[in-house]
Amino acid sequence: MASRNQNRAPRSPFTKKSSADEVPVDKRRRIETRKTDAQGSMGRPRPPLSVRQEAAPTSDIGSTEGSECASVEFTKEEVEALLNEKLKVKKFDHKGKADQLADYTKRLKLCIKWFQQVEEGHILEEEKLRNALSCAEQKCTNTEVEMKNKVDELNAASSKLREDIATLEKKVAKEESEKLDAITSHRREKEARDAAEKLQASLSVELEKVREEKLVAEQRVASSEDLYNRAQEYNKSLQQYNSKLQSDLETTTESLKRVEDEKRTVVETLSNSRGHNKALQDQLTSLKASLDDALKQKESLVNELKCLRGELQQVRDDRVRHVREIQDLKDEVVKYKEYTGKSCAELDTLTRKSKAVEERCSSQRMQIDTLKHELEAANEKLKMADLSASETRTEFEENKRIVRELQDRLAEAELQILEGENLRKKLHNTILELKGNIRVFCRVRPLLPDDGNTTEAPVISYPTSTETLGRGIDLVQSGQKYPFTFDKVFHHETSQQDVFVEISQLVQSALDGYKVCIFAYGQTGSGKTYTMMGRPDAPDQKGLIPRSLEQIFQASQSLQAQGWKYRMQASMLEIYNENIRDLLCTSRSSGADLSRTENGVCGKQYTIKHDANGNTHVSDLTIVDVCSIKEISSLLQQAGNSRSVGKTQMNEQSSRSHFVFTLRISGMNENTEQQVQGVLNLIDLAGSERLSRSGATGERLKETQAINKSLSSLSDVIFSLAKKEDHVPFRNSKLTYLLQPCLGGDSKTLMVVNISPDASSVGESLCSLRFAARVNACEIGIPRRQTTTTRPPSDSRLSYG
Repeated sequence: MASRNQNRAPRSPFTKKSSADEVPVDKRRRIETRKTDAQGSMGRPRPPLSVRQEAAPTSDIGSTEGSECASVEFTKEEVEALLNEKLKVKKFDHKGKADQLADYTKRLKLCIKWFQQVEEGHILEEEKLRNALSCAEQKCTNTEVEMKNKVDELNAASSKLREDIATLEKKVAKEESEKLDAITSHRREKEARDAAEKLQASLSVELEKVREEKLVAEQRVASSEDLYNRAQEYNKSLQQYNSKLQSDLETTTESLKRVEDEKRTVVETLSNSRGHNKALQDQLTSLKASLDDALKQKESLVNELKCLRGELQQVRDDRVRHVREIQDLKDEVVKYKEYTGKSCAELDTLTRKSKAVEERCSSQRMQIDTLKHELEAANEKLKMADLSASETRTEFEENKRIVRELQDRLAEAELQILEGENLRKKLHNTILELKGNIRVFCRVRPLLPDDGNTTEAPVISYPTSTETLGRGIDLVQSGQKYPFTFDKVFHHETSQQDVFVEISQLVQSALDGYKVCIFAYGQTGSGKTYTMMGRPDAPDQKGLIPRSLEQIFQASQSLQAQGWKYRMQASMLEIYNENIRDLLCTSRSSGADLSRTENGVCGKQYTIKHDANGNTHVSDLTIVDVCSIKEISSLLQQAGNSRSVGKTQMNEQSSRSHFVFTLRISGMNENTEQQVQGVLNLIDLAGSERLSRSGATGERLKETQAINKSLSSLSDVIFSLAKKEDHVPFRNSKLTYLLQPCLGGDSKTLMVVNISPDASSVGESLCSLRFAARVNACEIGIPRRQTTTTRPPSDSRLSYG
């Protein structure tokens, strides 16, 4: 592993497709005039594993190429021409093709050597600028510290002076306010004394009037009492007269009763004494007349009694009102006597206070004069402090300007380094394509709340050296560190968008007519499905599959202006327990759970076939023509609902199958009659498991055994490819047989290895990283673009090549 990392040039994921057809002939000639026959100083090409130890170093050639490269310089146009140069050889002239490739590789190495020298110069310049900047910053820091100290001292002195001034001003204001209050109170006391004297005089006059009114009121009260006594006597006489009338009325009533009795007696004896009838009638008439007179006299007496009672009530009301007025006058007299006594006492007190205030005013005038002199001296000191602070501020602004200039120079140098890094990545990706290696990215998922003890020391770290920055990862197990280097390493804080940016150019190659395969590998629960699918309902958490398809459709629409028209066909399948299942099959046969039949979702037998062109087909697989990202999203949701998912002790939603999404792209340019056929394979592998940790039993145990068997077959294939063996066991598993064009053909292949930062998973993480390193060392051939000049017949089958 270490020897491989030392001999390889740094990798970069920013790979752009080489368009060799667009390179002008004059630029190619300019570069060919500069080429040499010496081998590049970046190191000899890596031979196969079986013959790597037999290769001998060529020190003479290295010294020769070093001297030649020192005298060769490249421009940006020359580098672009060199990268876009197209090799022209005859169809079966393999020797000529090999010579041209060797010559092209030598020129690339010379260019890389020149770029490394330029980069070293940039690095030295950057170090110089950083040193100068650090010195300037140190000087600026020291100056700032001194300035701050001076400013603090001046501020302290100024604040102290301001506090003294404020204290003195407060004292002066307080004394003046007290003086004004004393003067005001004296004036008010004088006015109050004058008003009290006037009020005393007016009250004396009013008191005389009140006394006179009191005499009149007393006379009226005496007359009212006399009238009241007479009214009471008259009332008594009326009551006596009333009682007499009542006794007469009772006597009359009794006599009337007697008369009636007599009448009855007369009626009874009428028959016996007719002679006496007339006399009795006359007597009765007189009695009735006397009775009417008595009743009339009684009514007149009652009316007179009511009038006397009303007059008596009015007299009583007048007496009560007069008594109340007399009591009010007595209360006013008492209050006036009390107020007059208090006014005299207050007048004496105010006189004494006025004398004391005049004495205090004289002493405060002297204190105010003293405080004014002290205030003038403090203002002079404050002016001197402000002048010193302005000079210090001017010096500070000058130092800040120098620091900004140094920062601008540093930013410019960093921009140049970034441009050089992008150029280095492009050259590096070109060499990788010529070598035919499988690219490997590594992604570390963040720690989750269910990951046990999070207070332990982290088992994963990232080196910060220039050579391995962003490409290296260190794993610690039992105190031993295992370093690994890949094409790109994503730490746990990397977003889905950042990961997709690194593979976007690889996805673009599918539109250009290349076969592209991207698959995720790792233990269960390491984040493979999140990397590939993400959460489609959250735009910022979409995975590589939705983002890749969005880019494909957007790019195809933008190319319509250039005359390109594309036809896209999609299919989705899963390999569950070594059986292929069509995830887009809509037909159902009778049964309780058709999605879990042994021979697929639709109960069909699916077989994998390879044709002579290196394309792979799956029989009876559902293929859907897609025209928009909305249709693709609907198909992905349908496939996700049909995919086999189960619960284990390591993962709540564990994928129990290998998921394969394939997009076949057929494009034609109506202007040039050129046709391209590209294939995009996006694969989410099931996670490797250890039975001791997953606790799988029954059906889950069978699934785990099938998953581990297929992943073991994938490992055997990688070992055979790395050793350049004649026989590669692709047929040991349906997964490896389906991926045969991606692992042993002419496609652009990328593996994303996902690992968990949990300390309890360090063993599985180490196995995954070692496997990824072996994959990164495999050479599968140079990618080949599939283009034609005539329109091919339409094919409803989908290729997995």
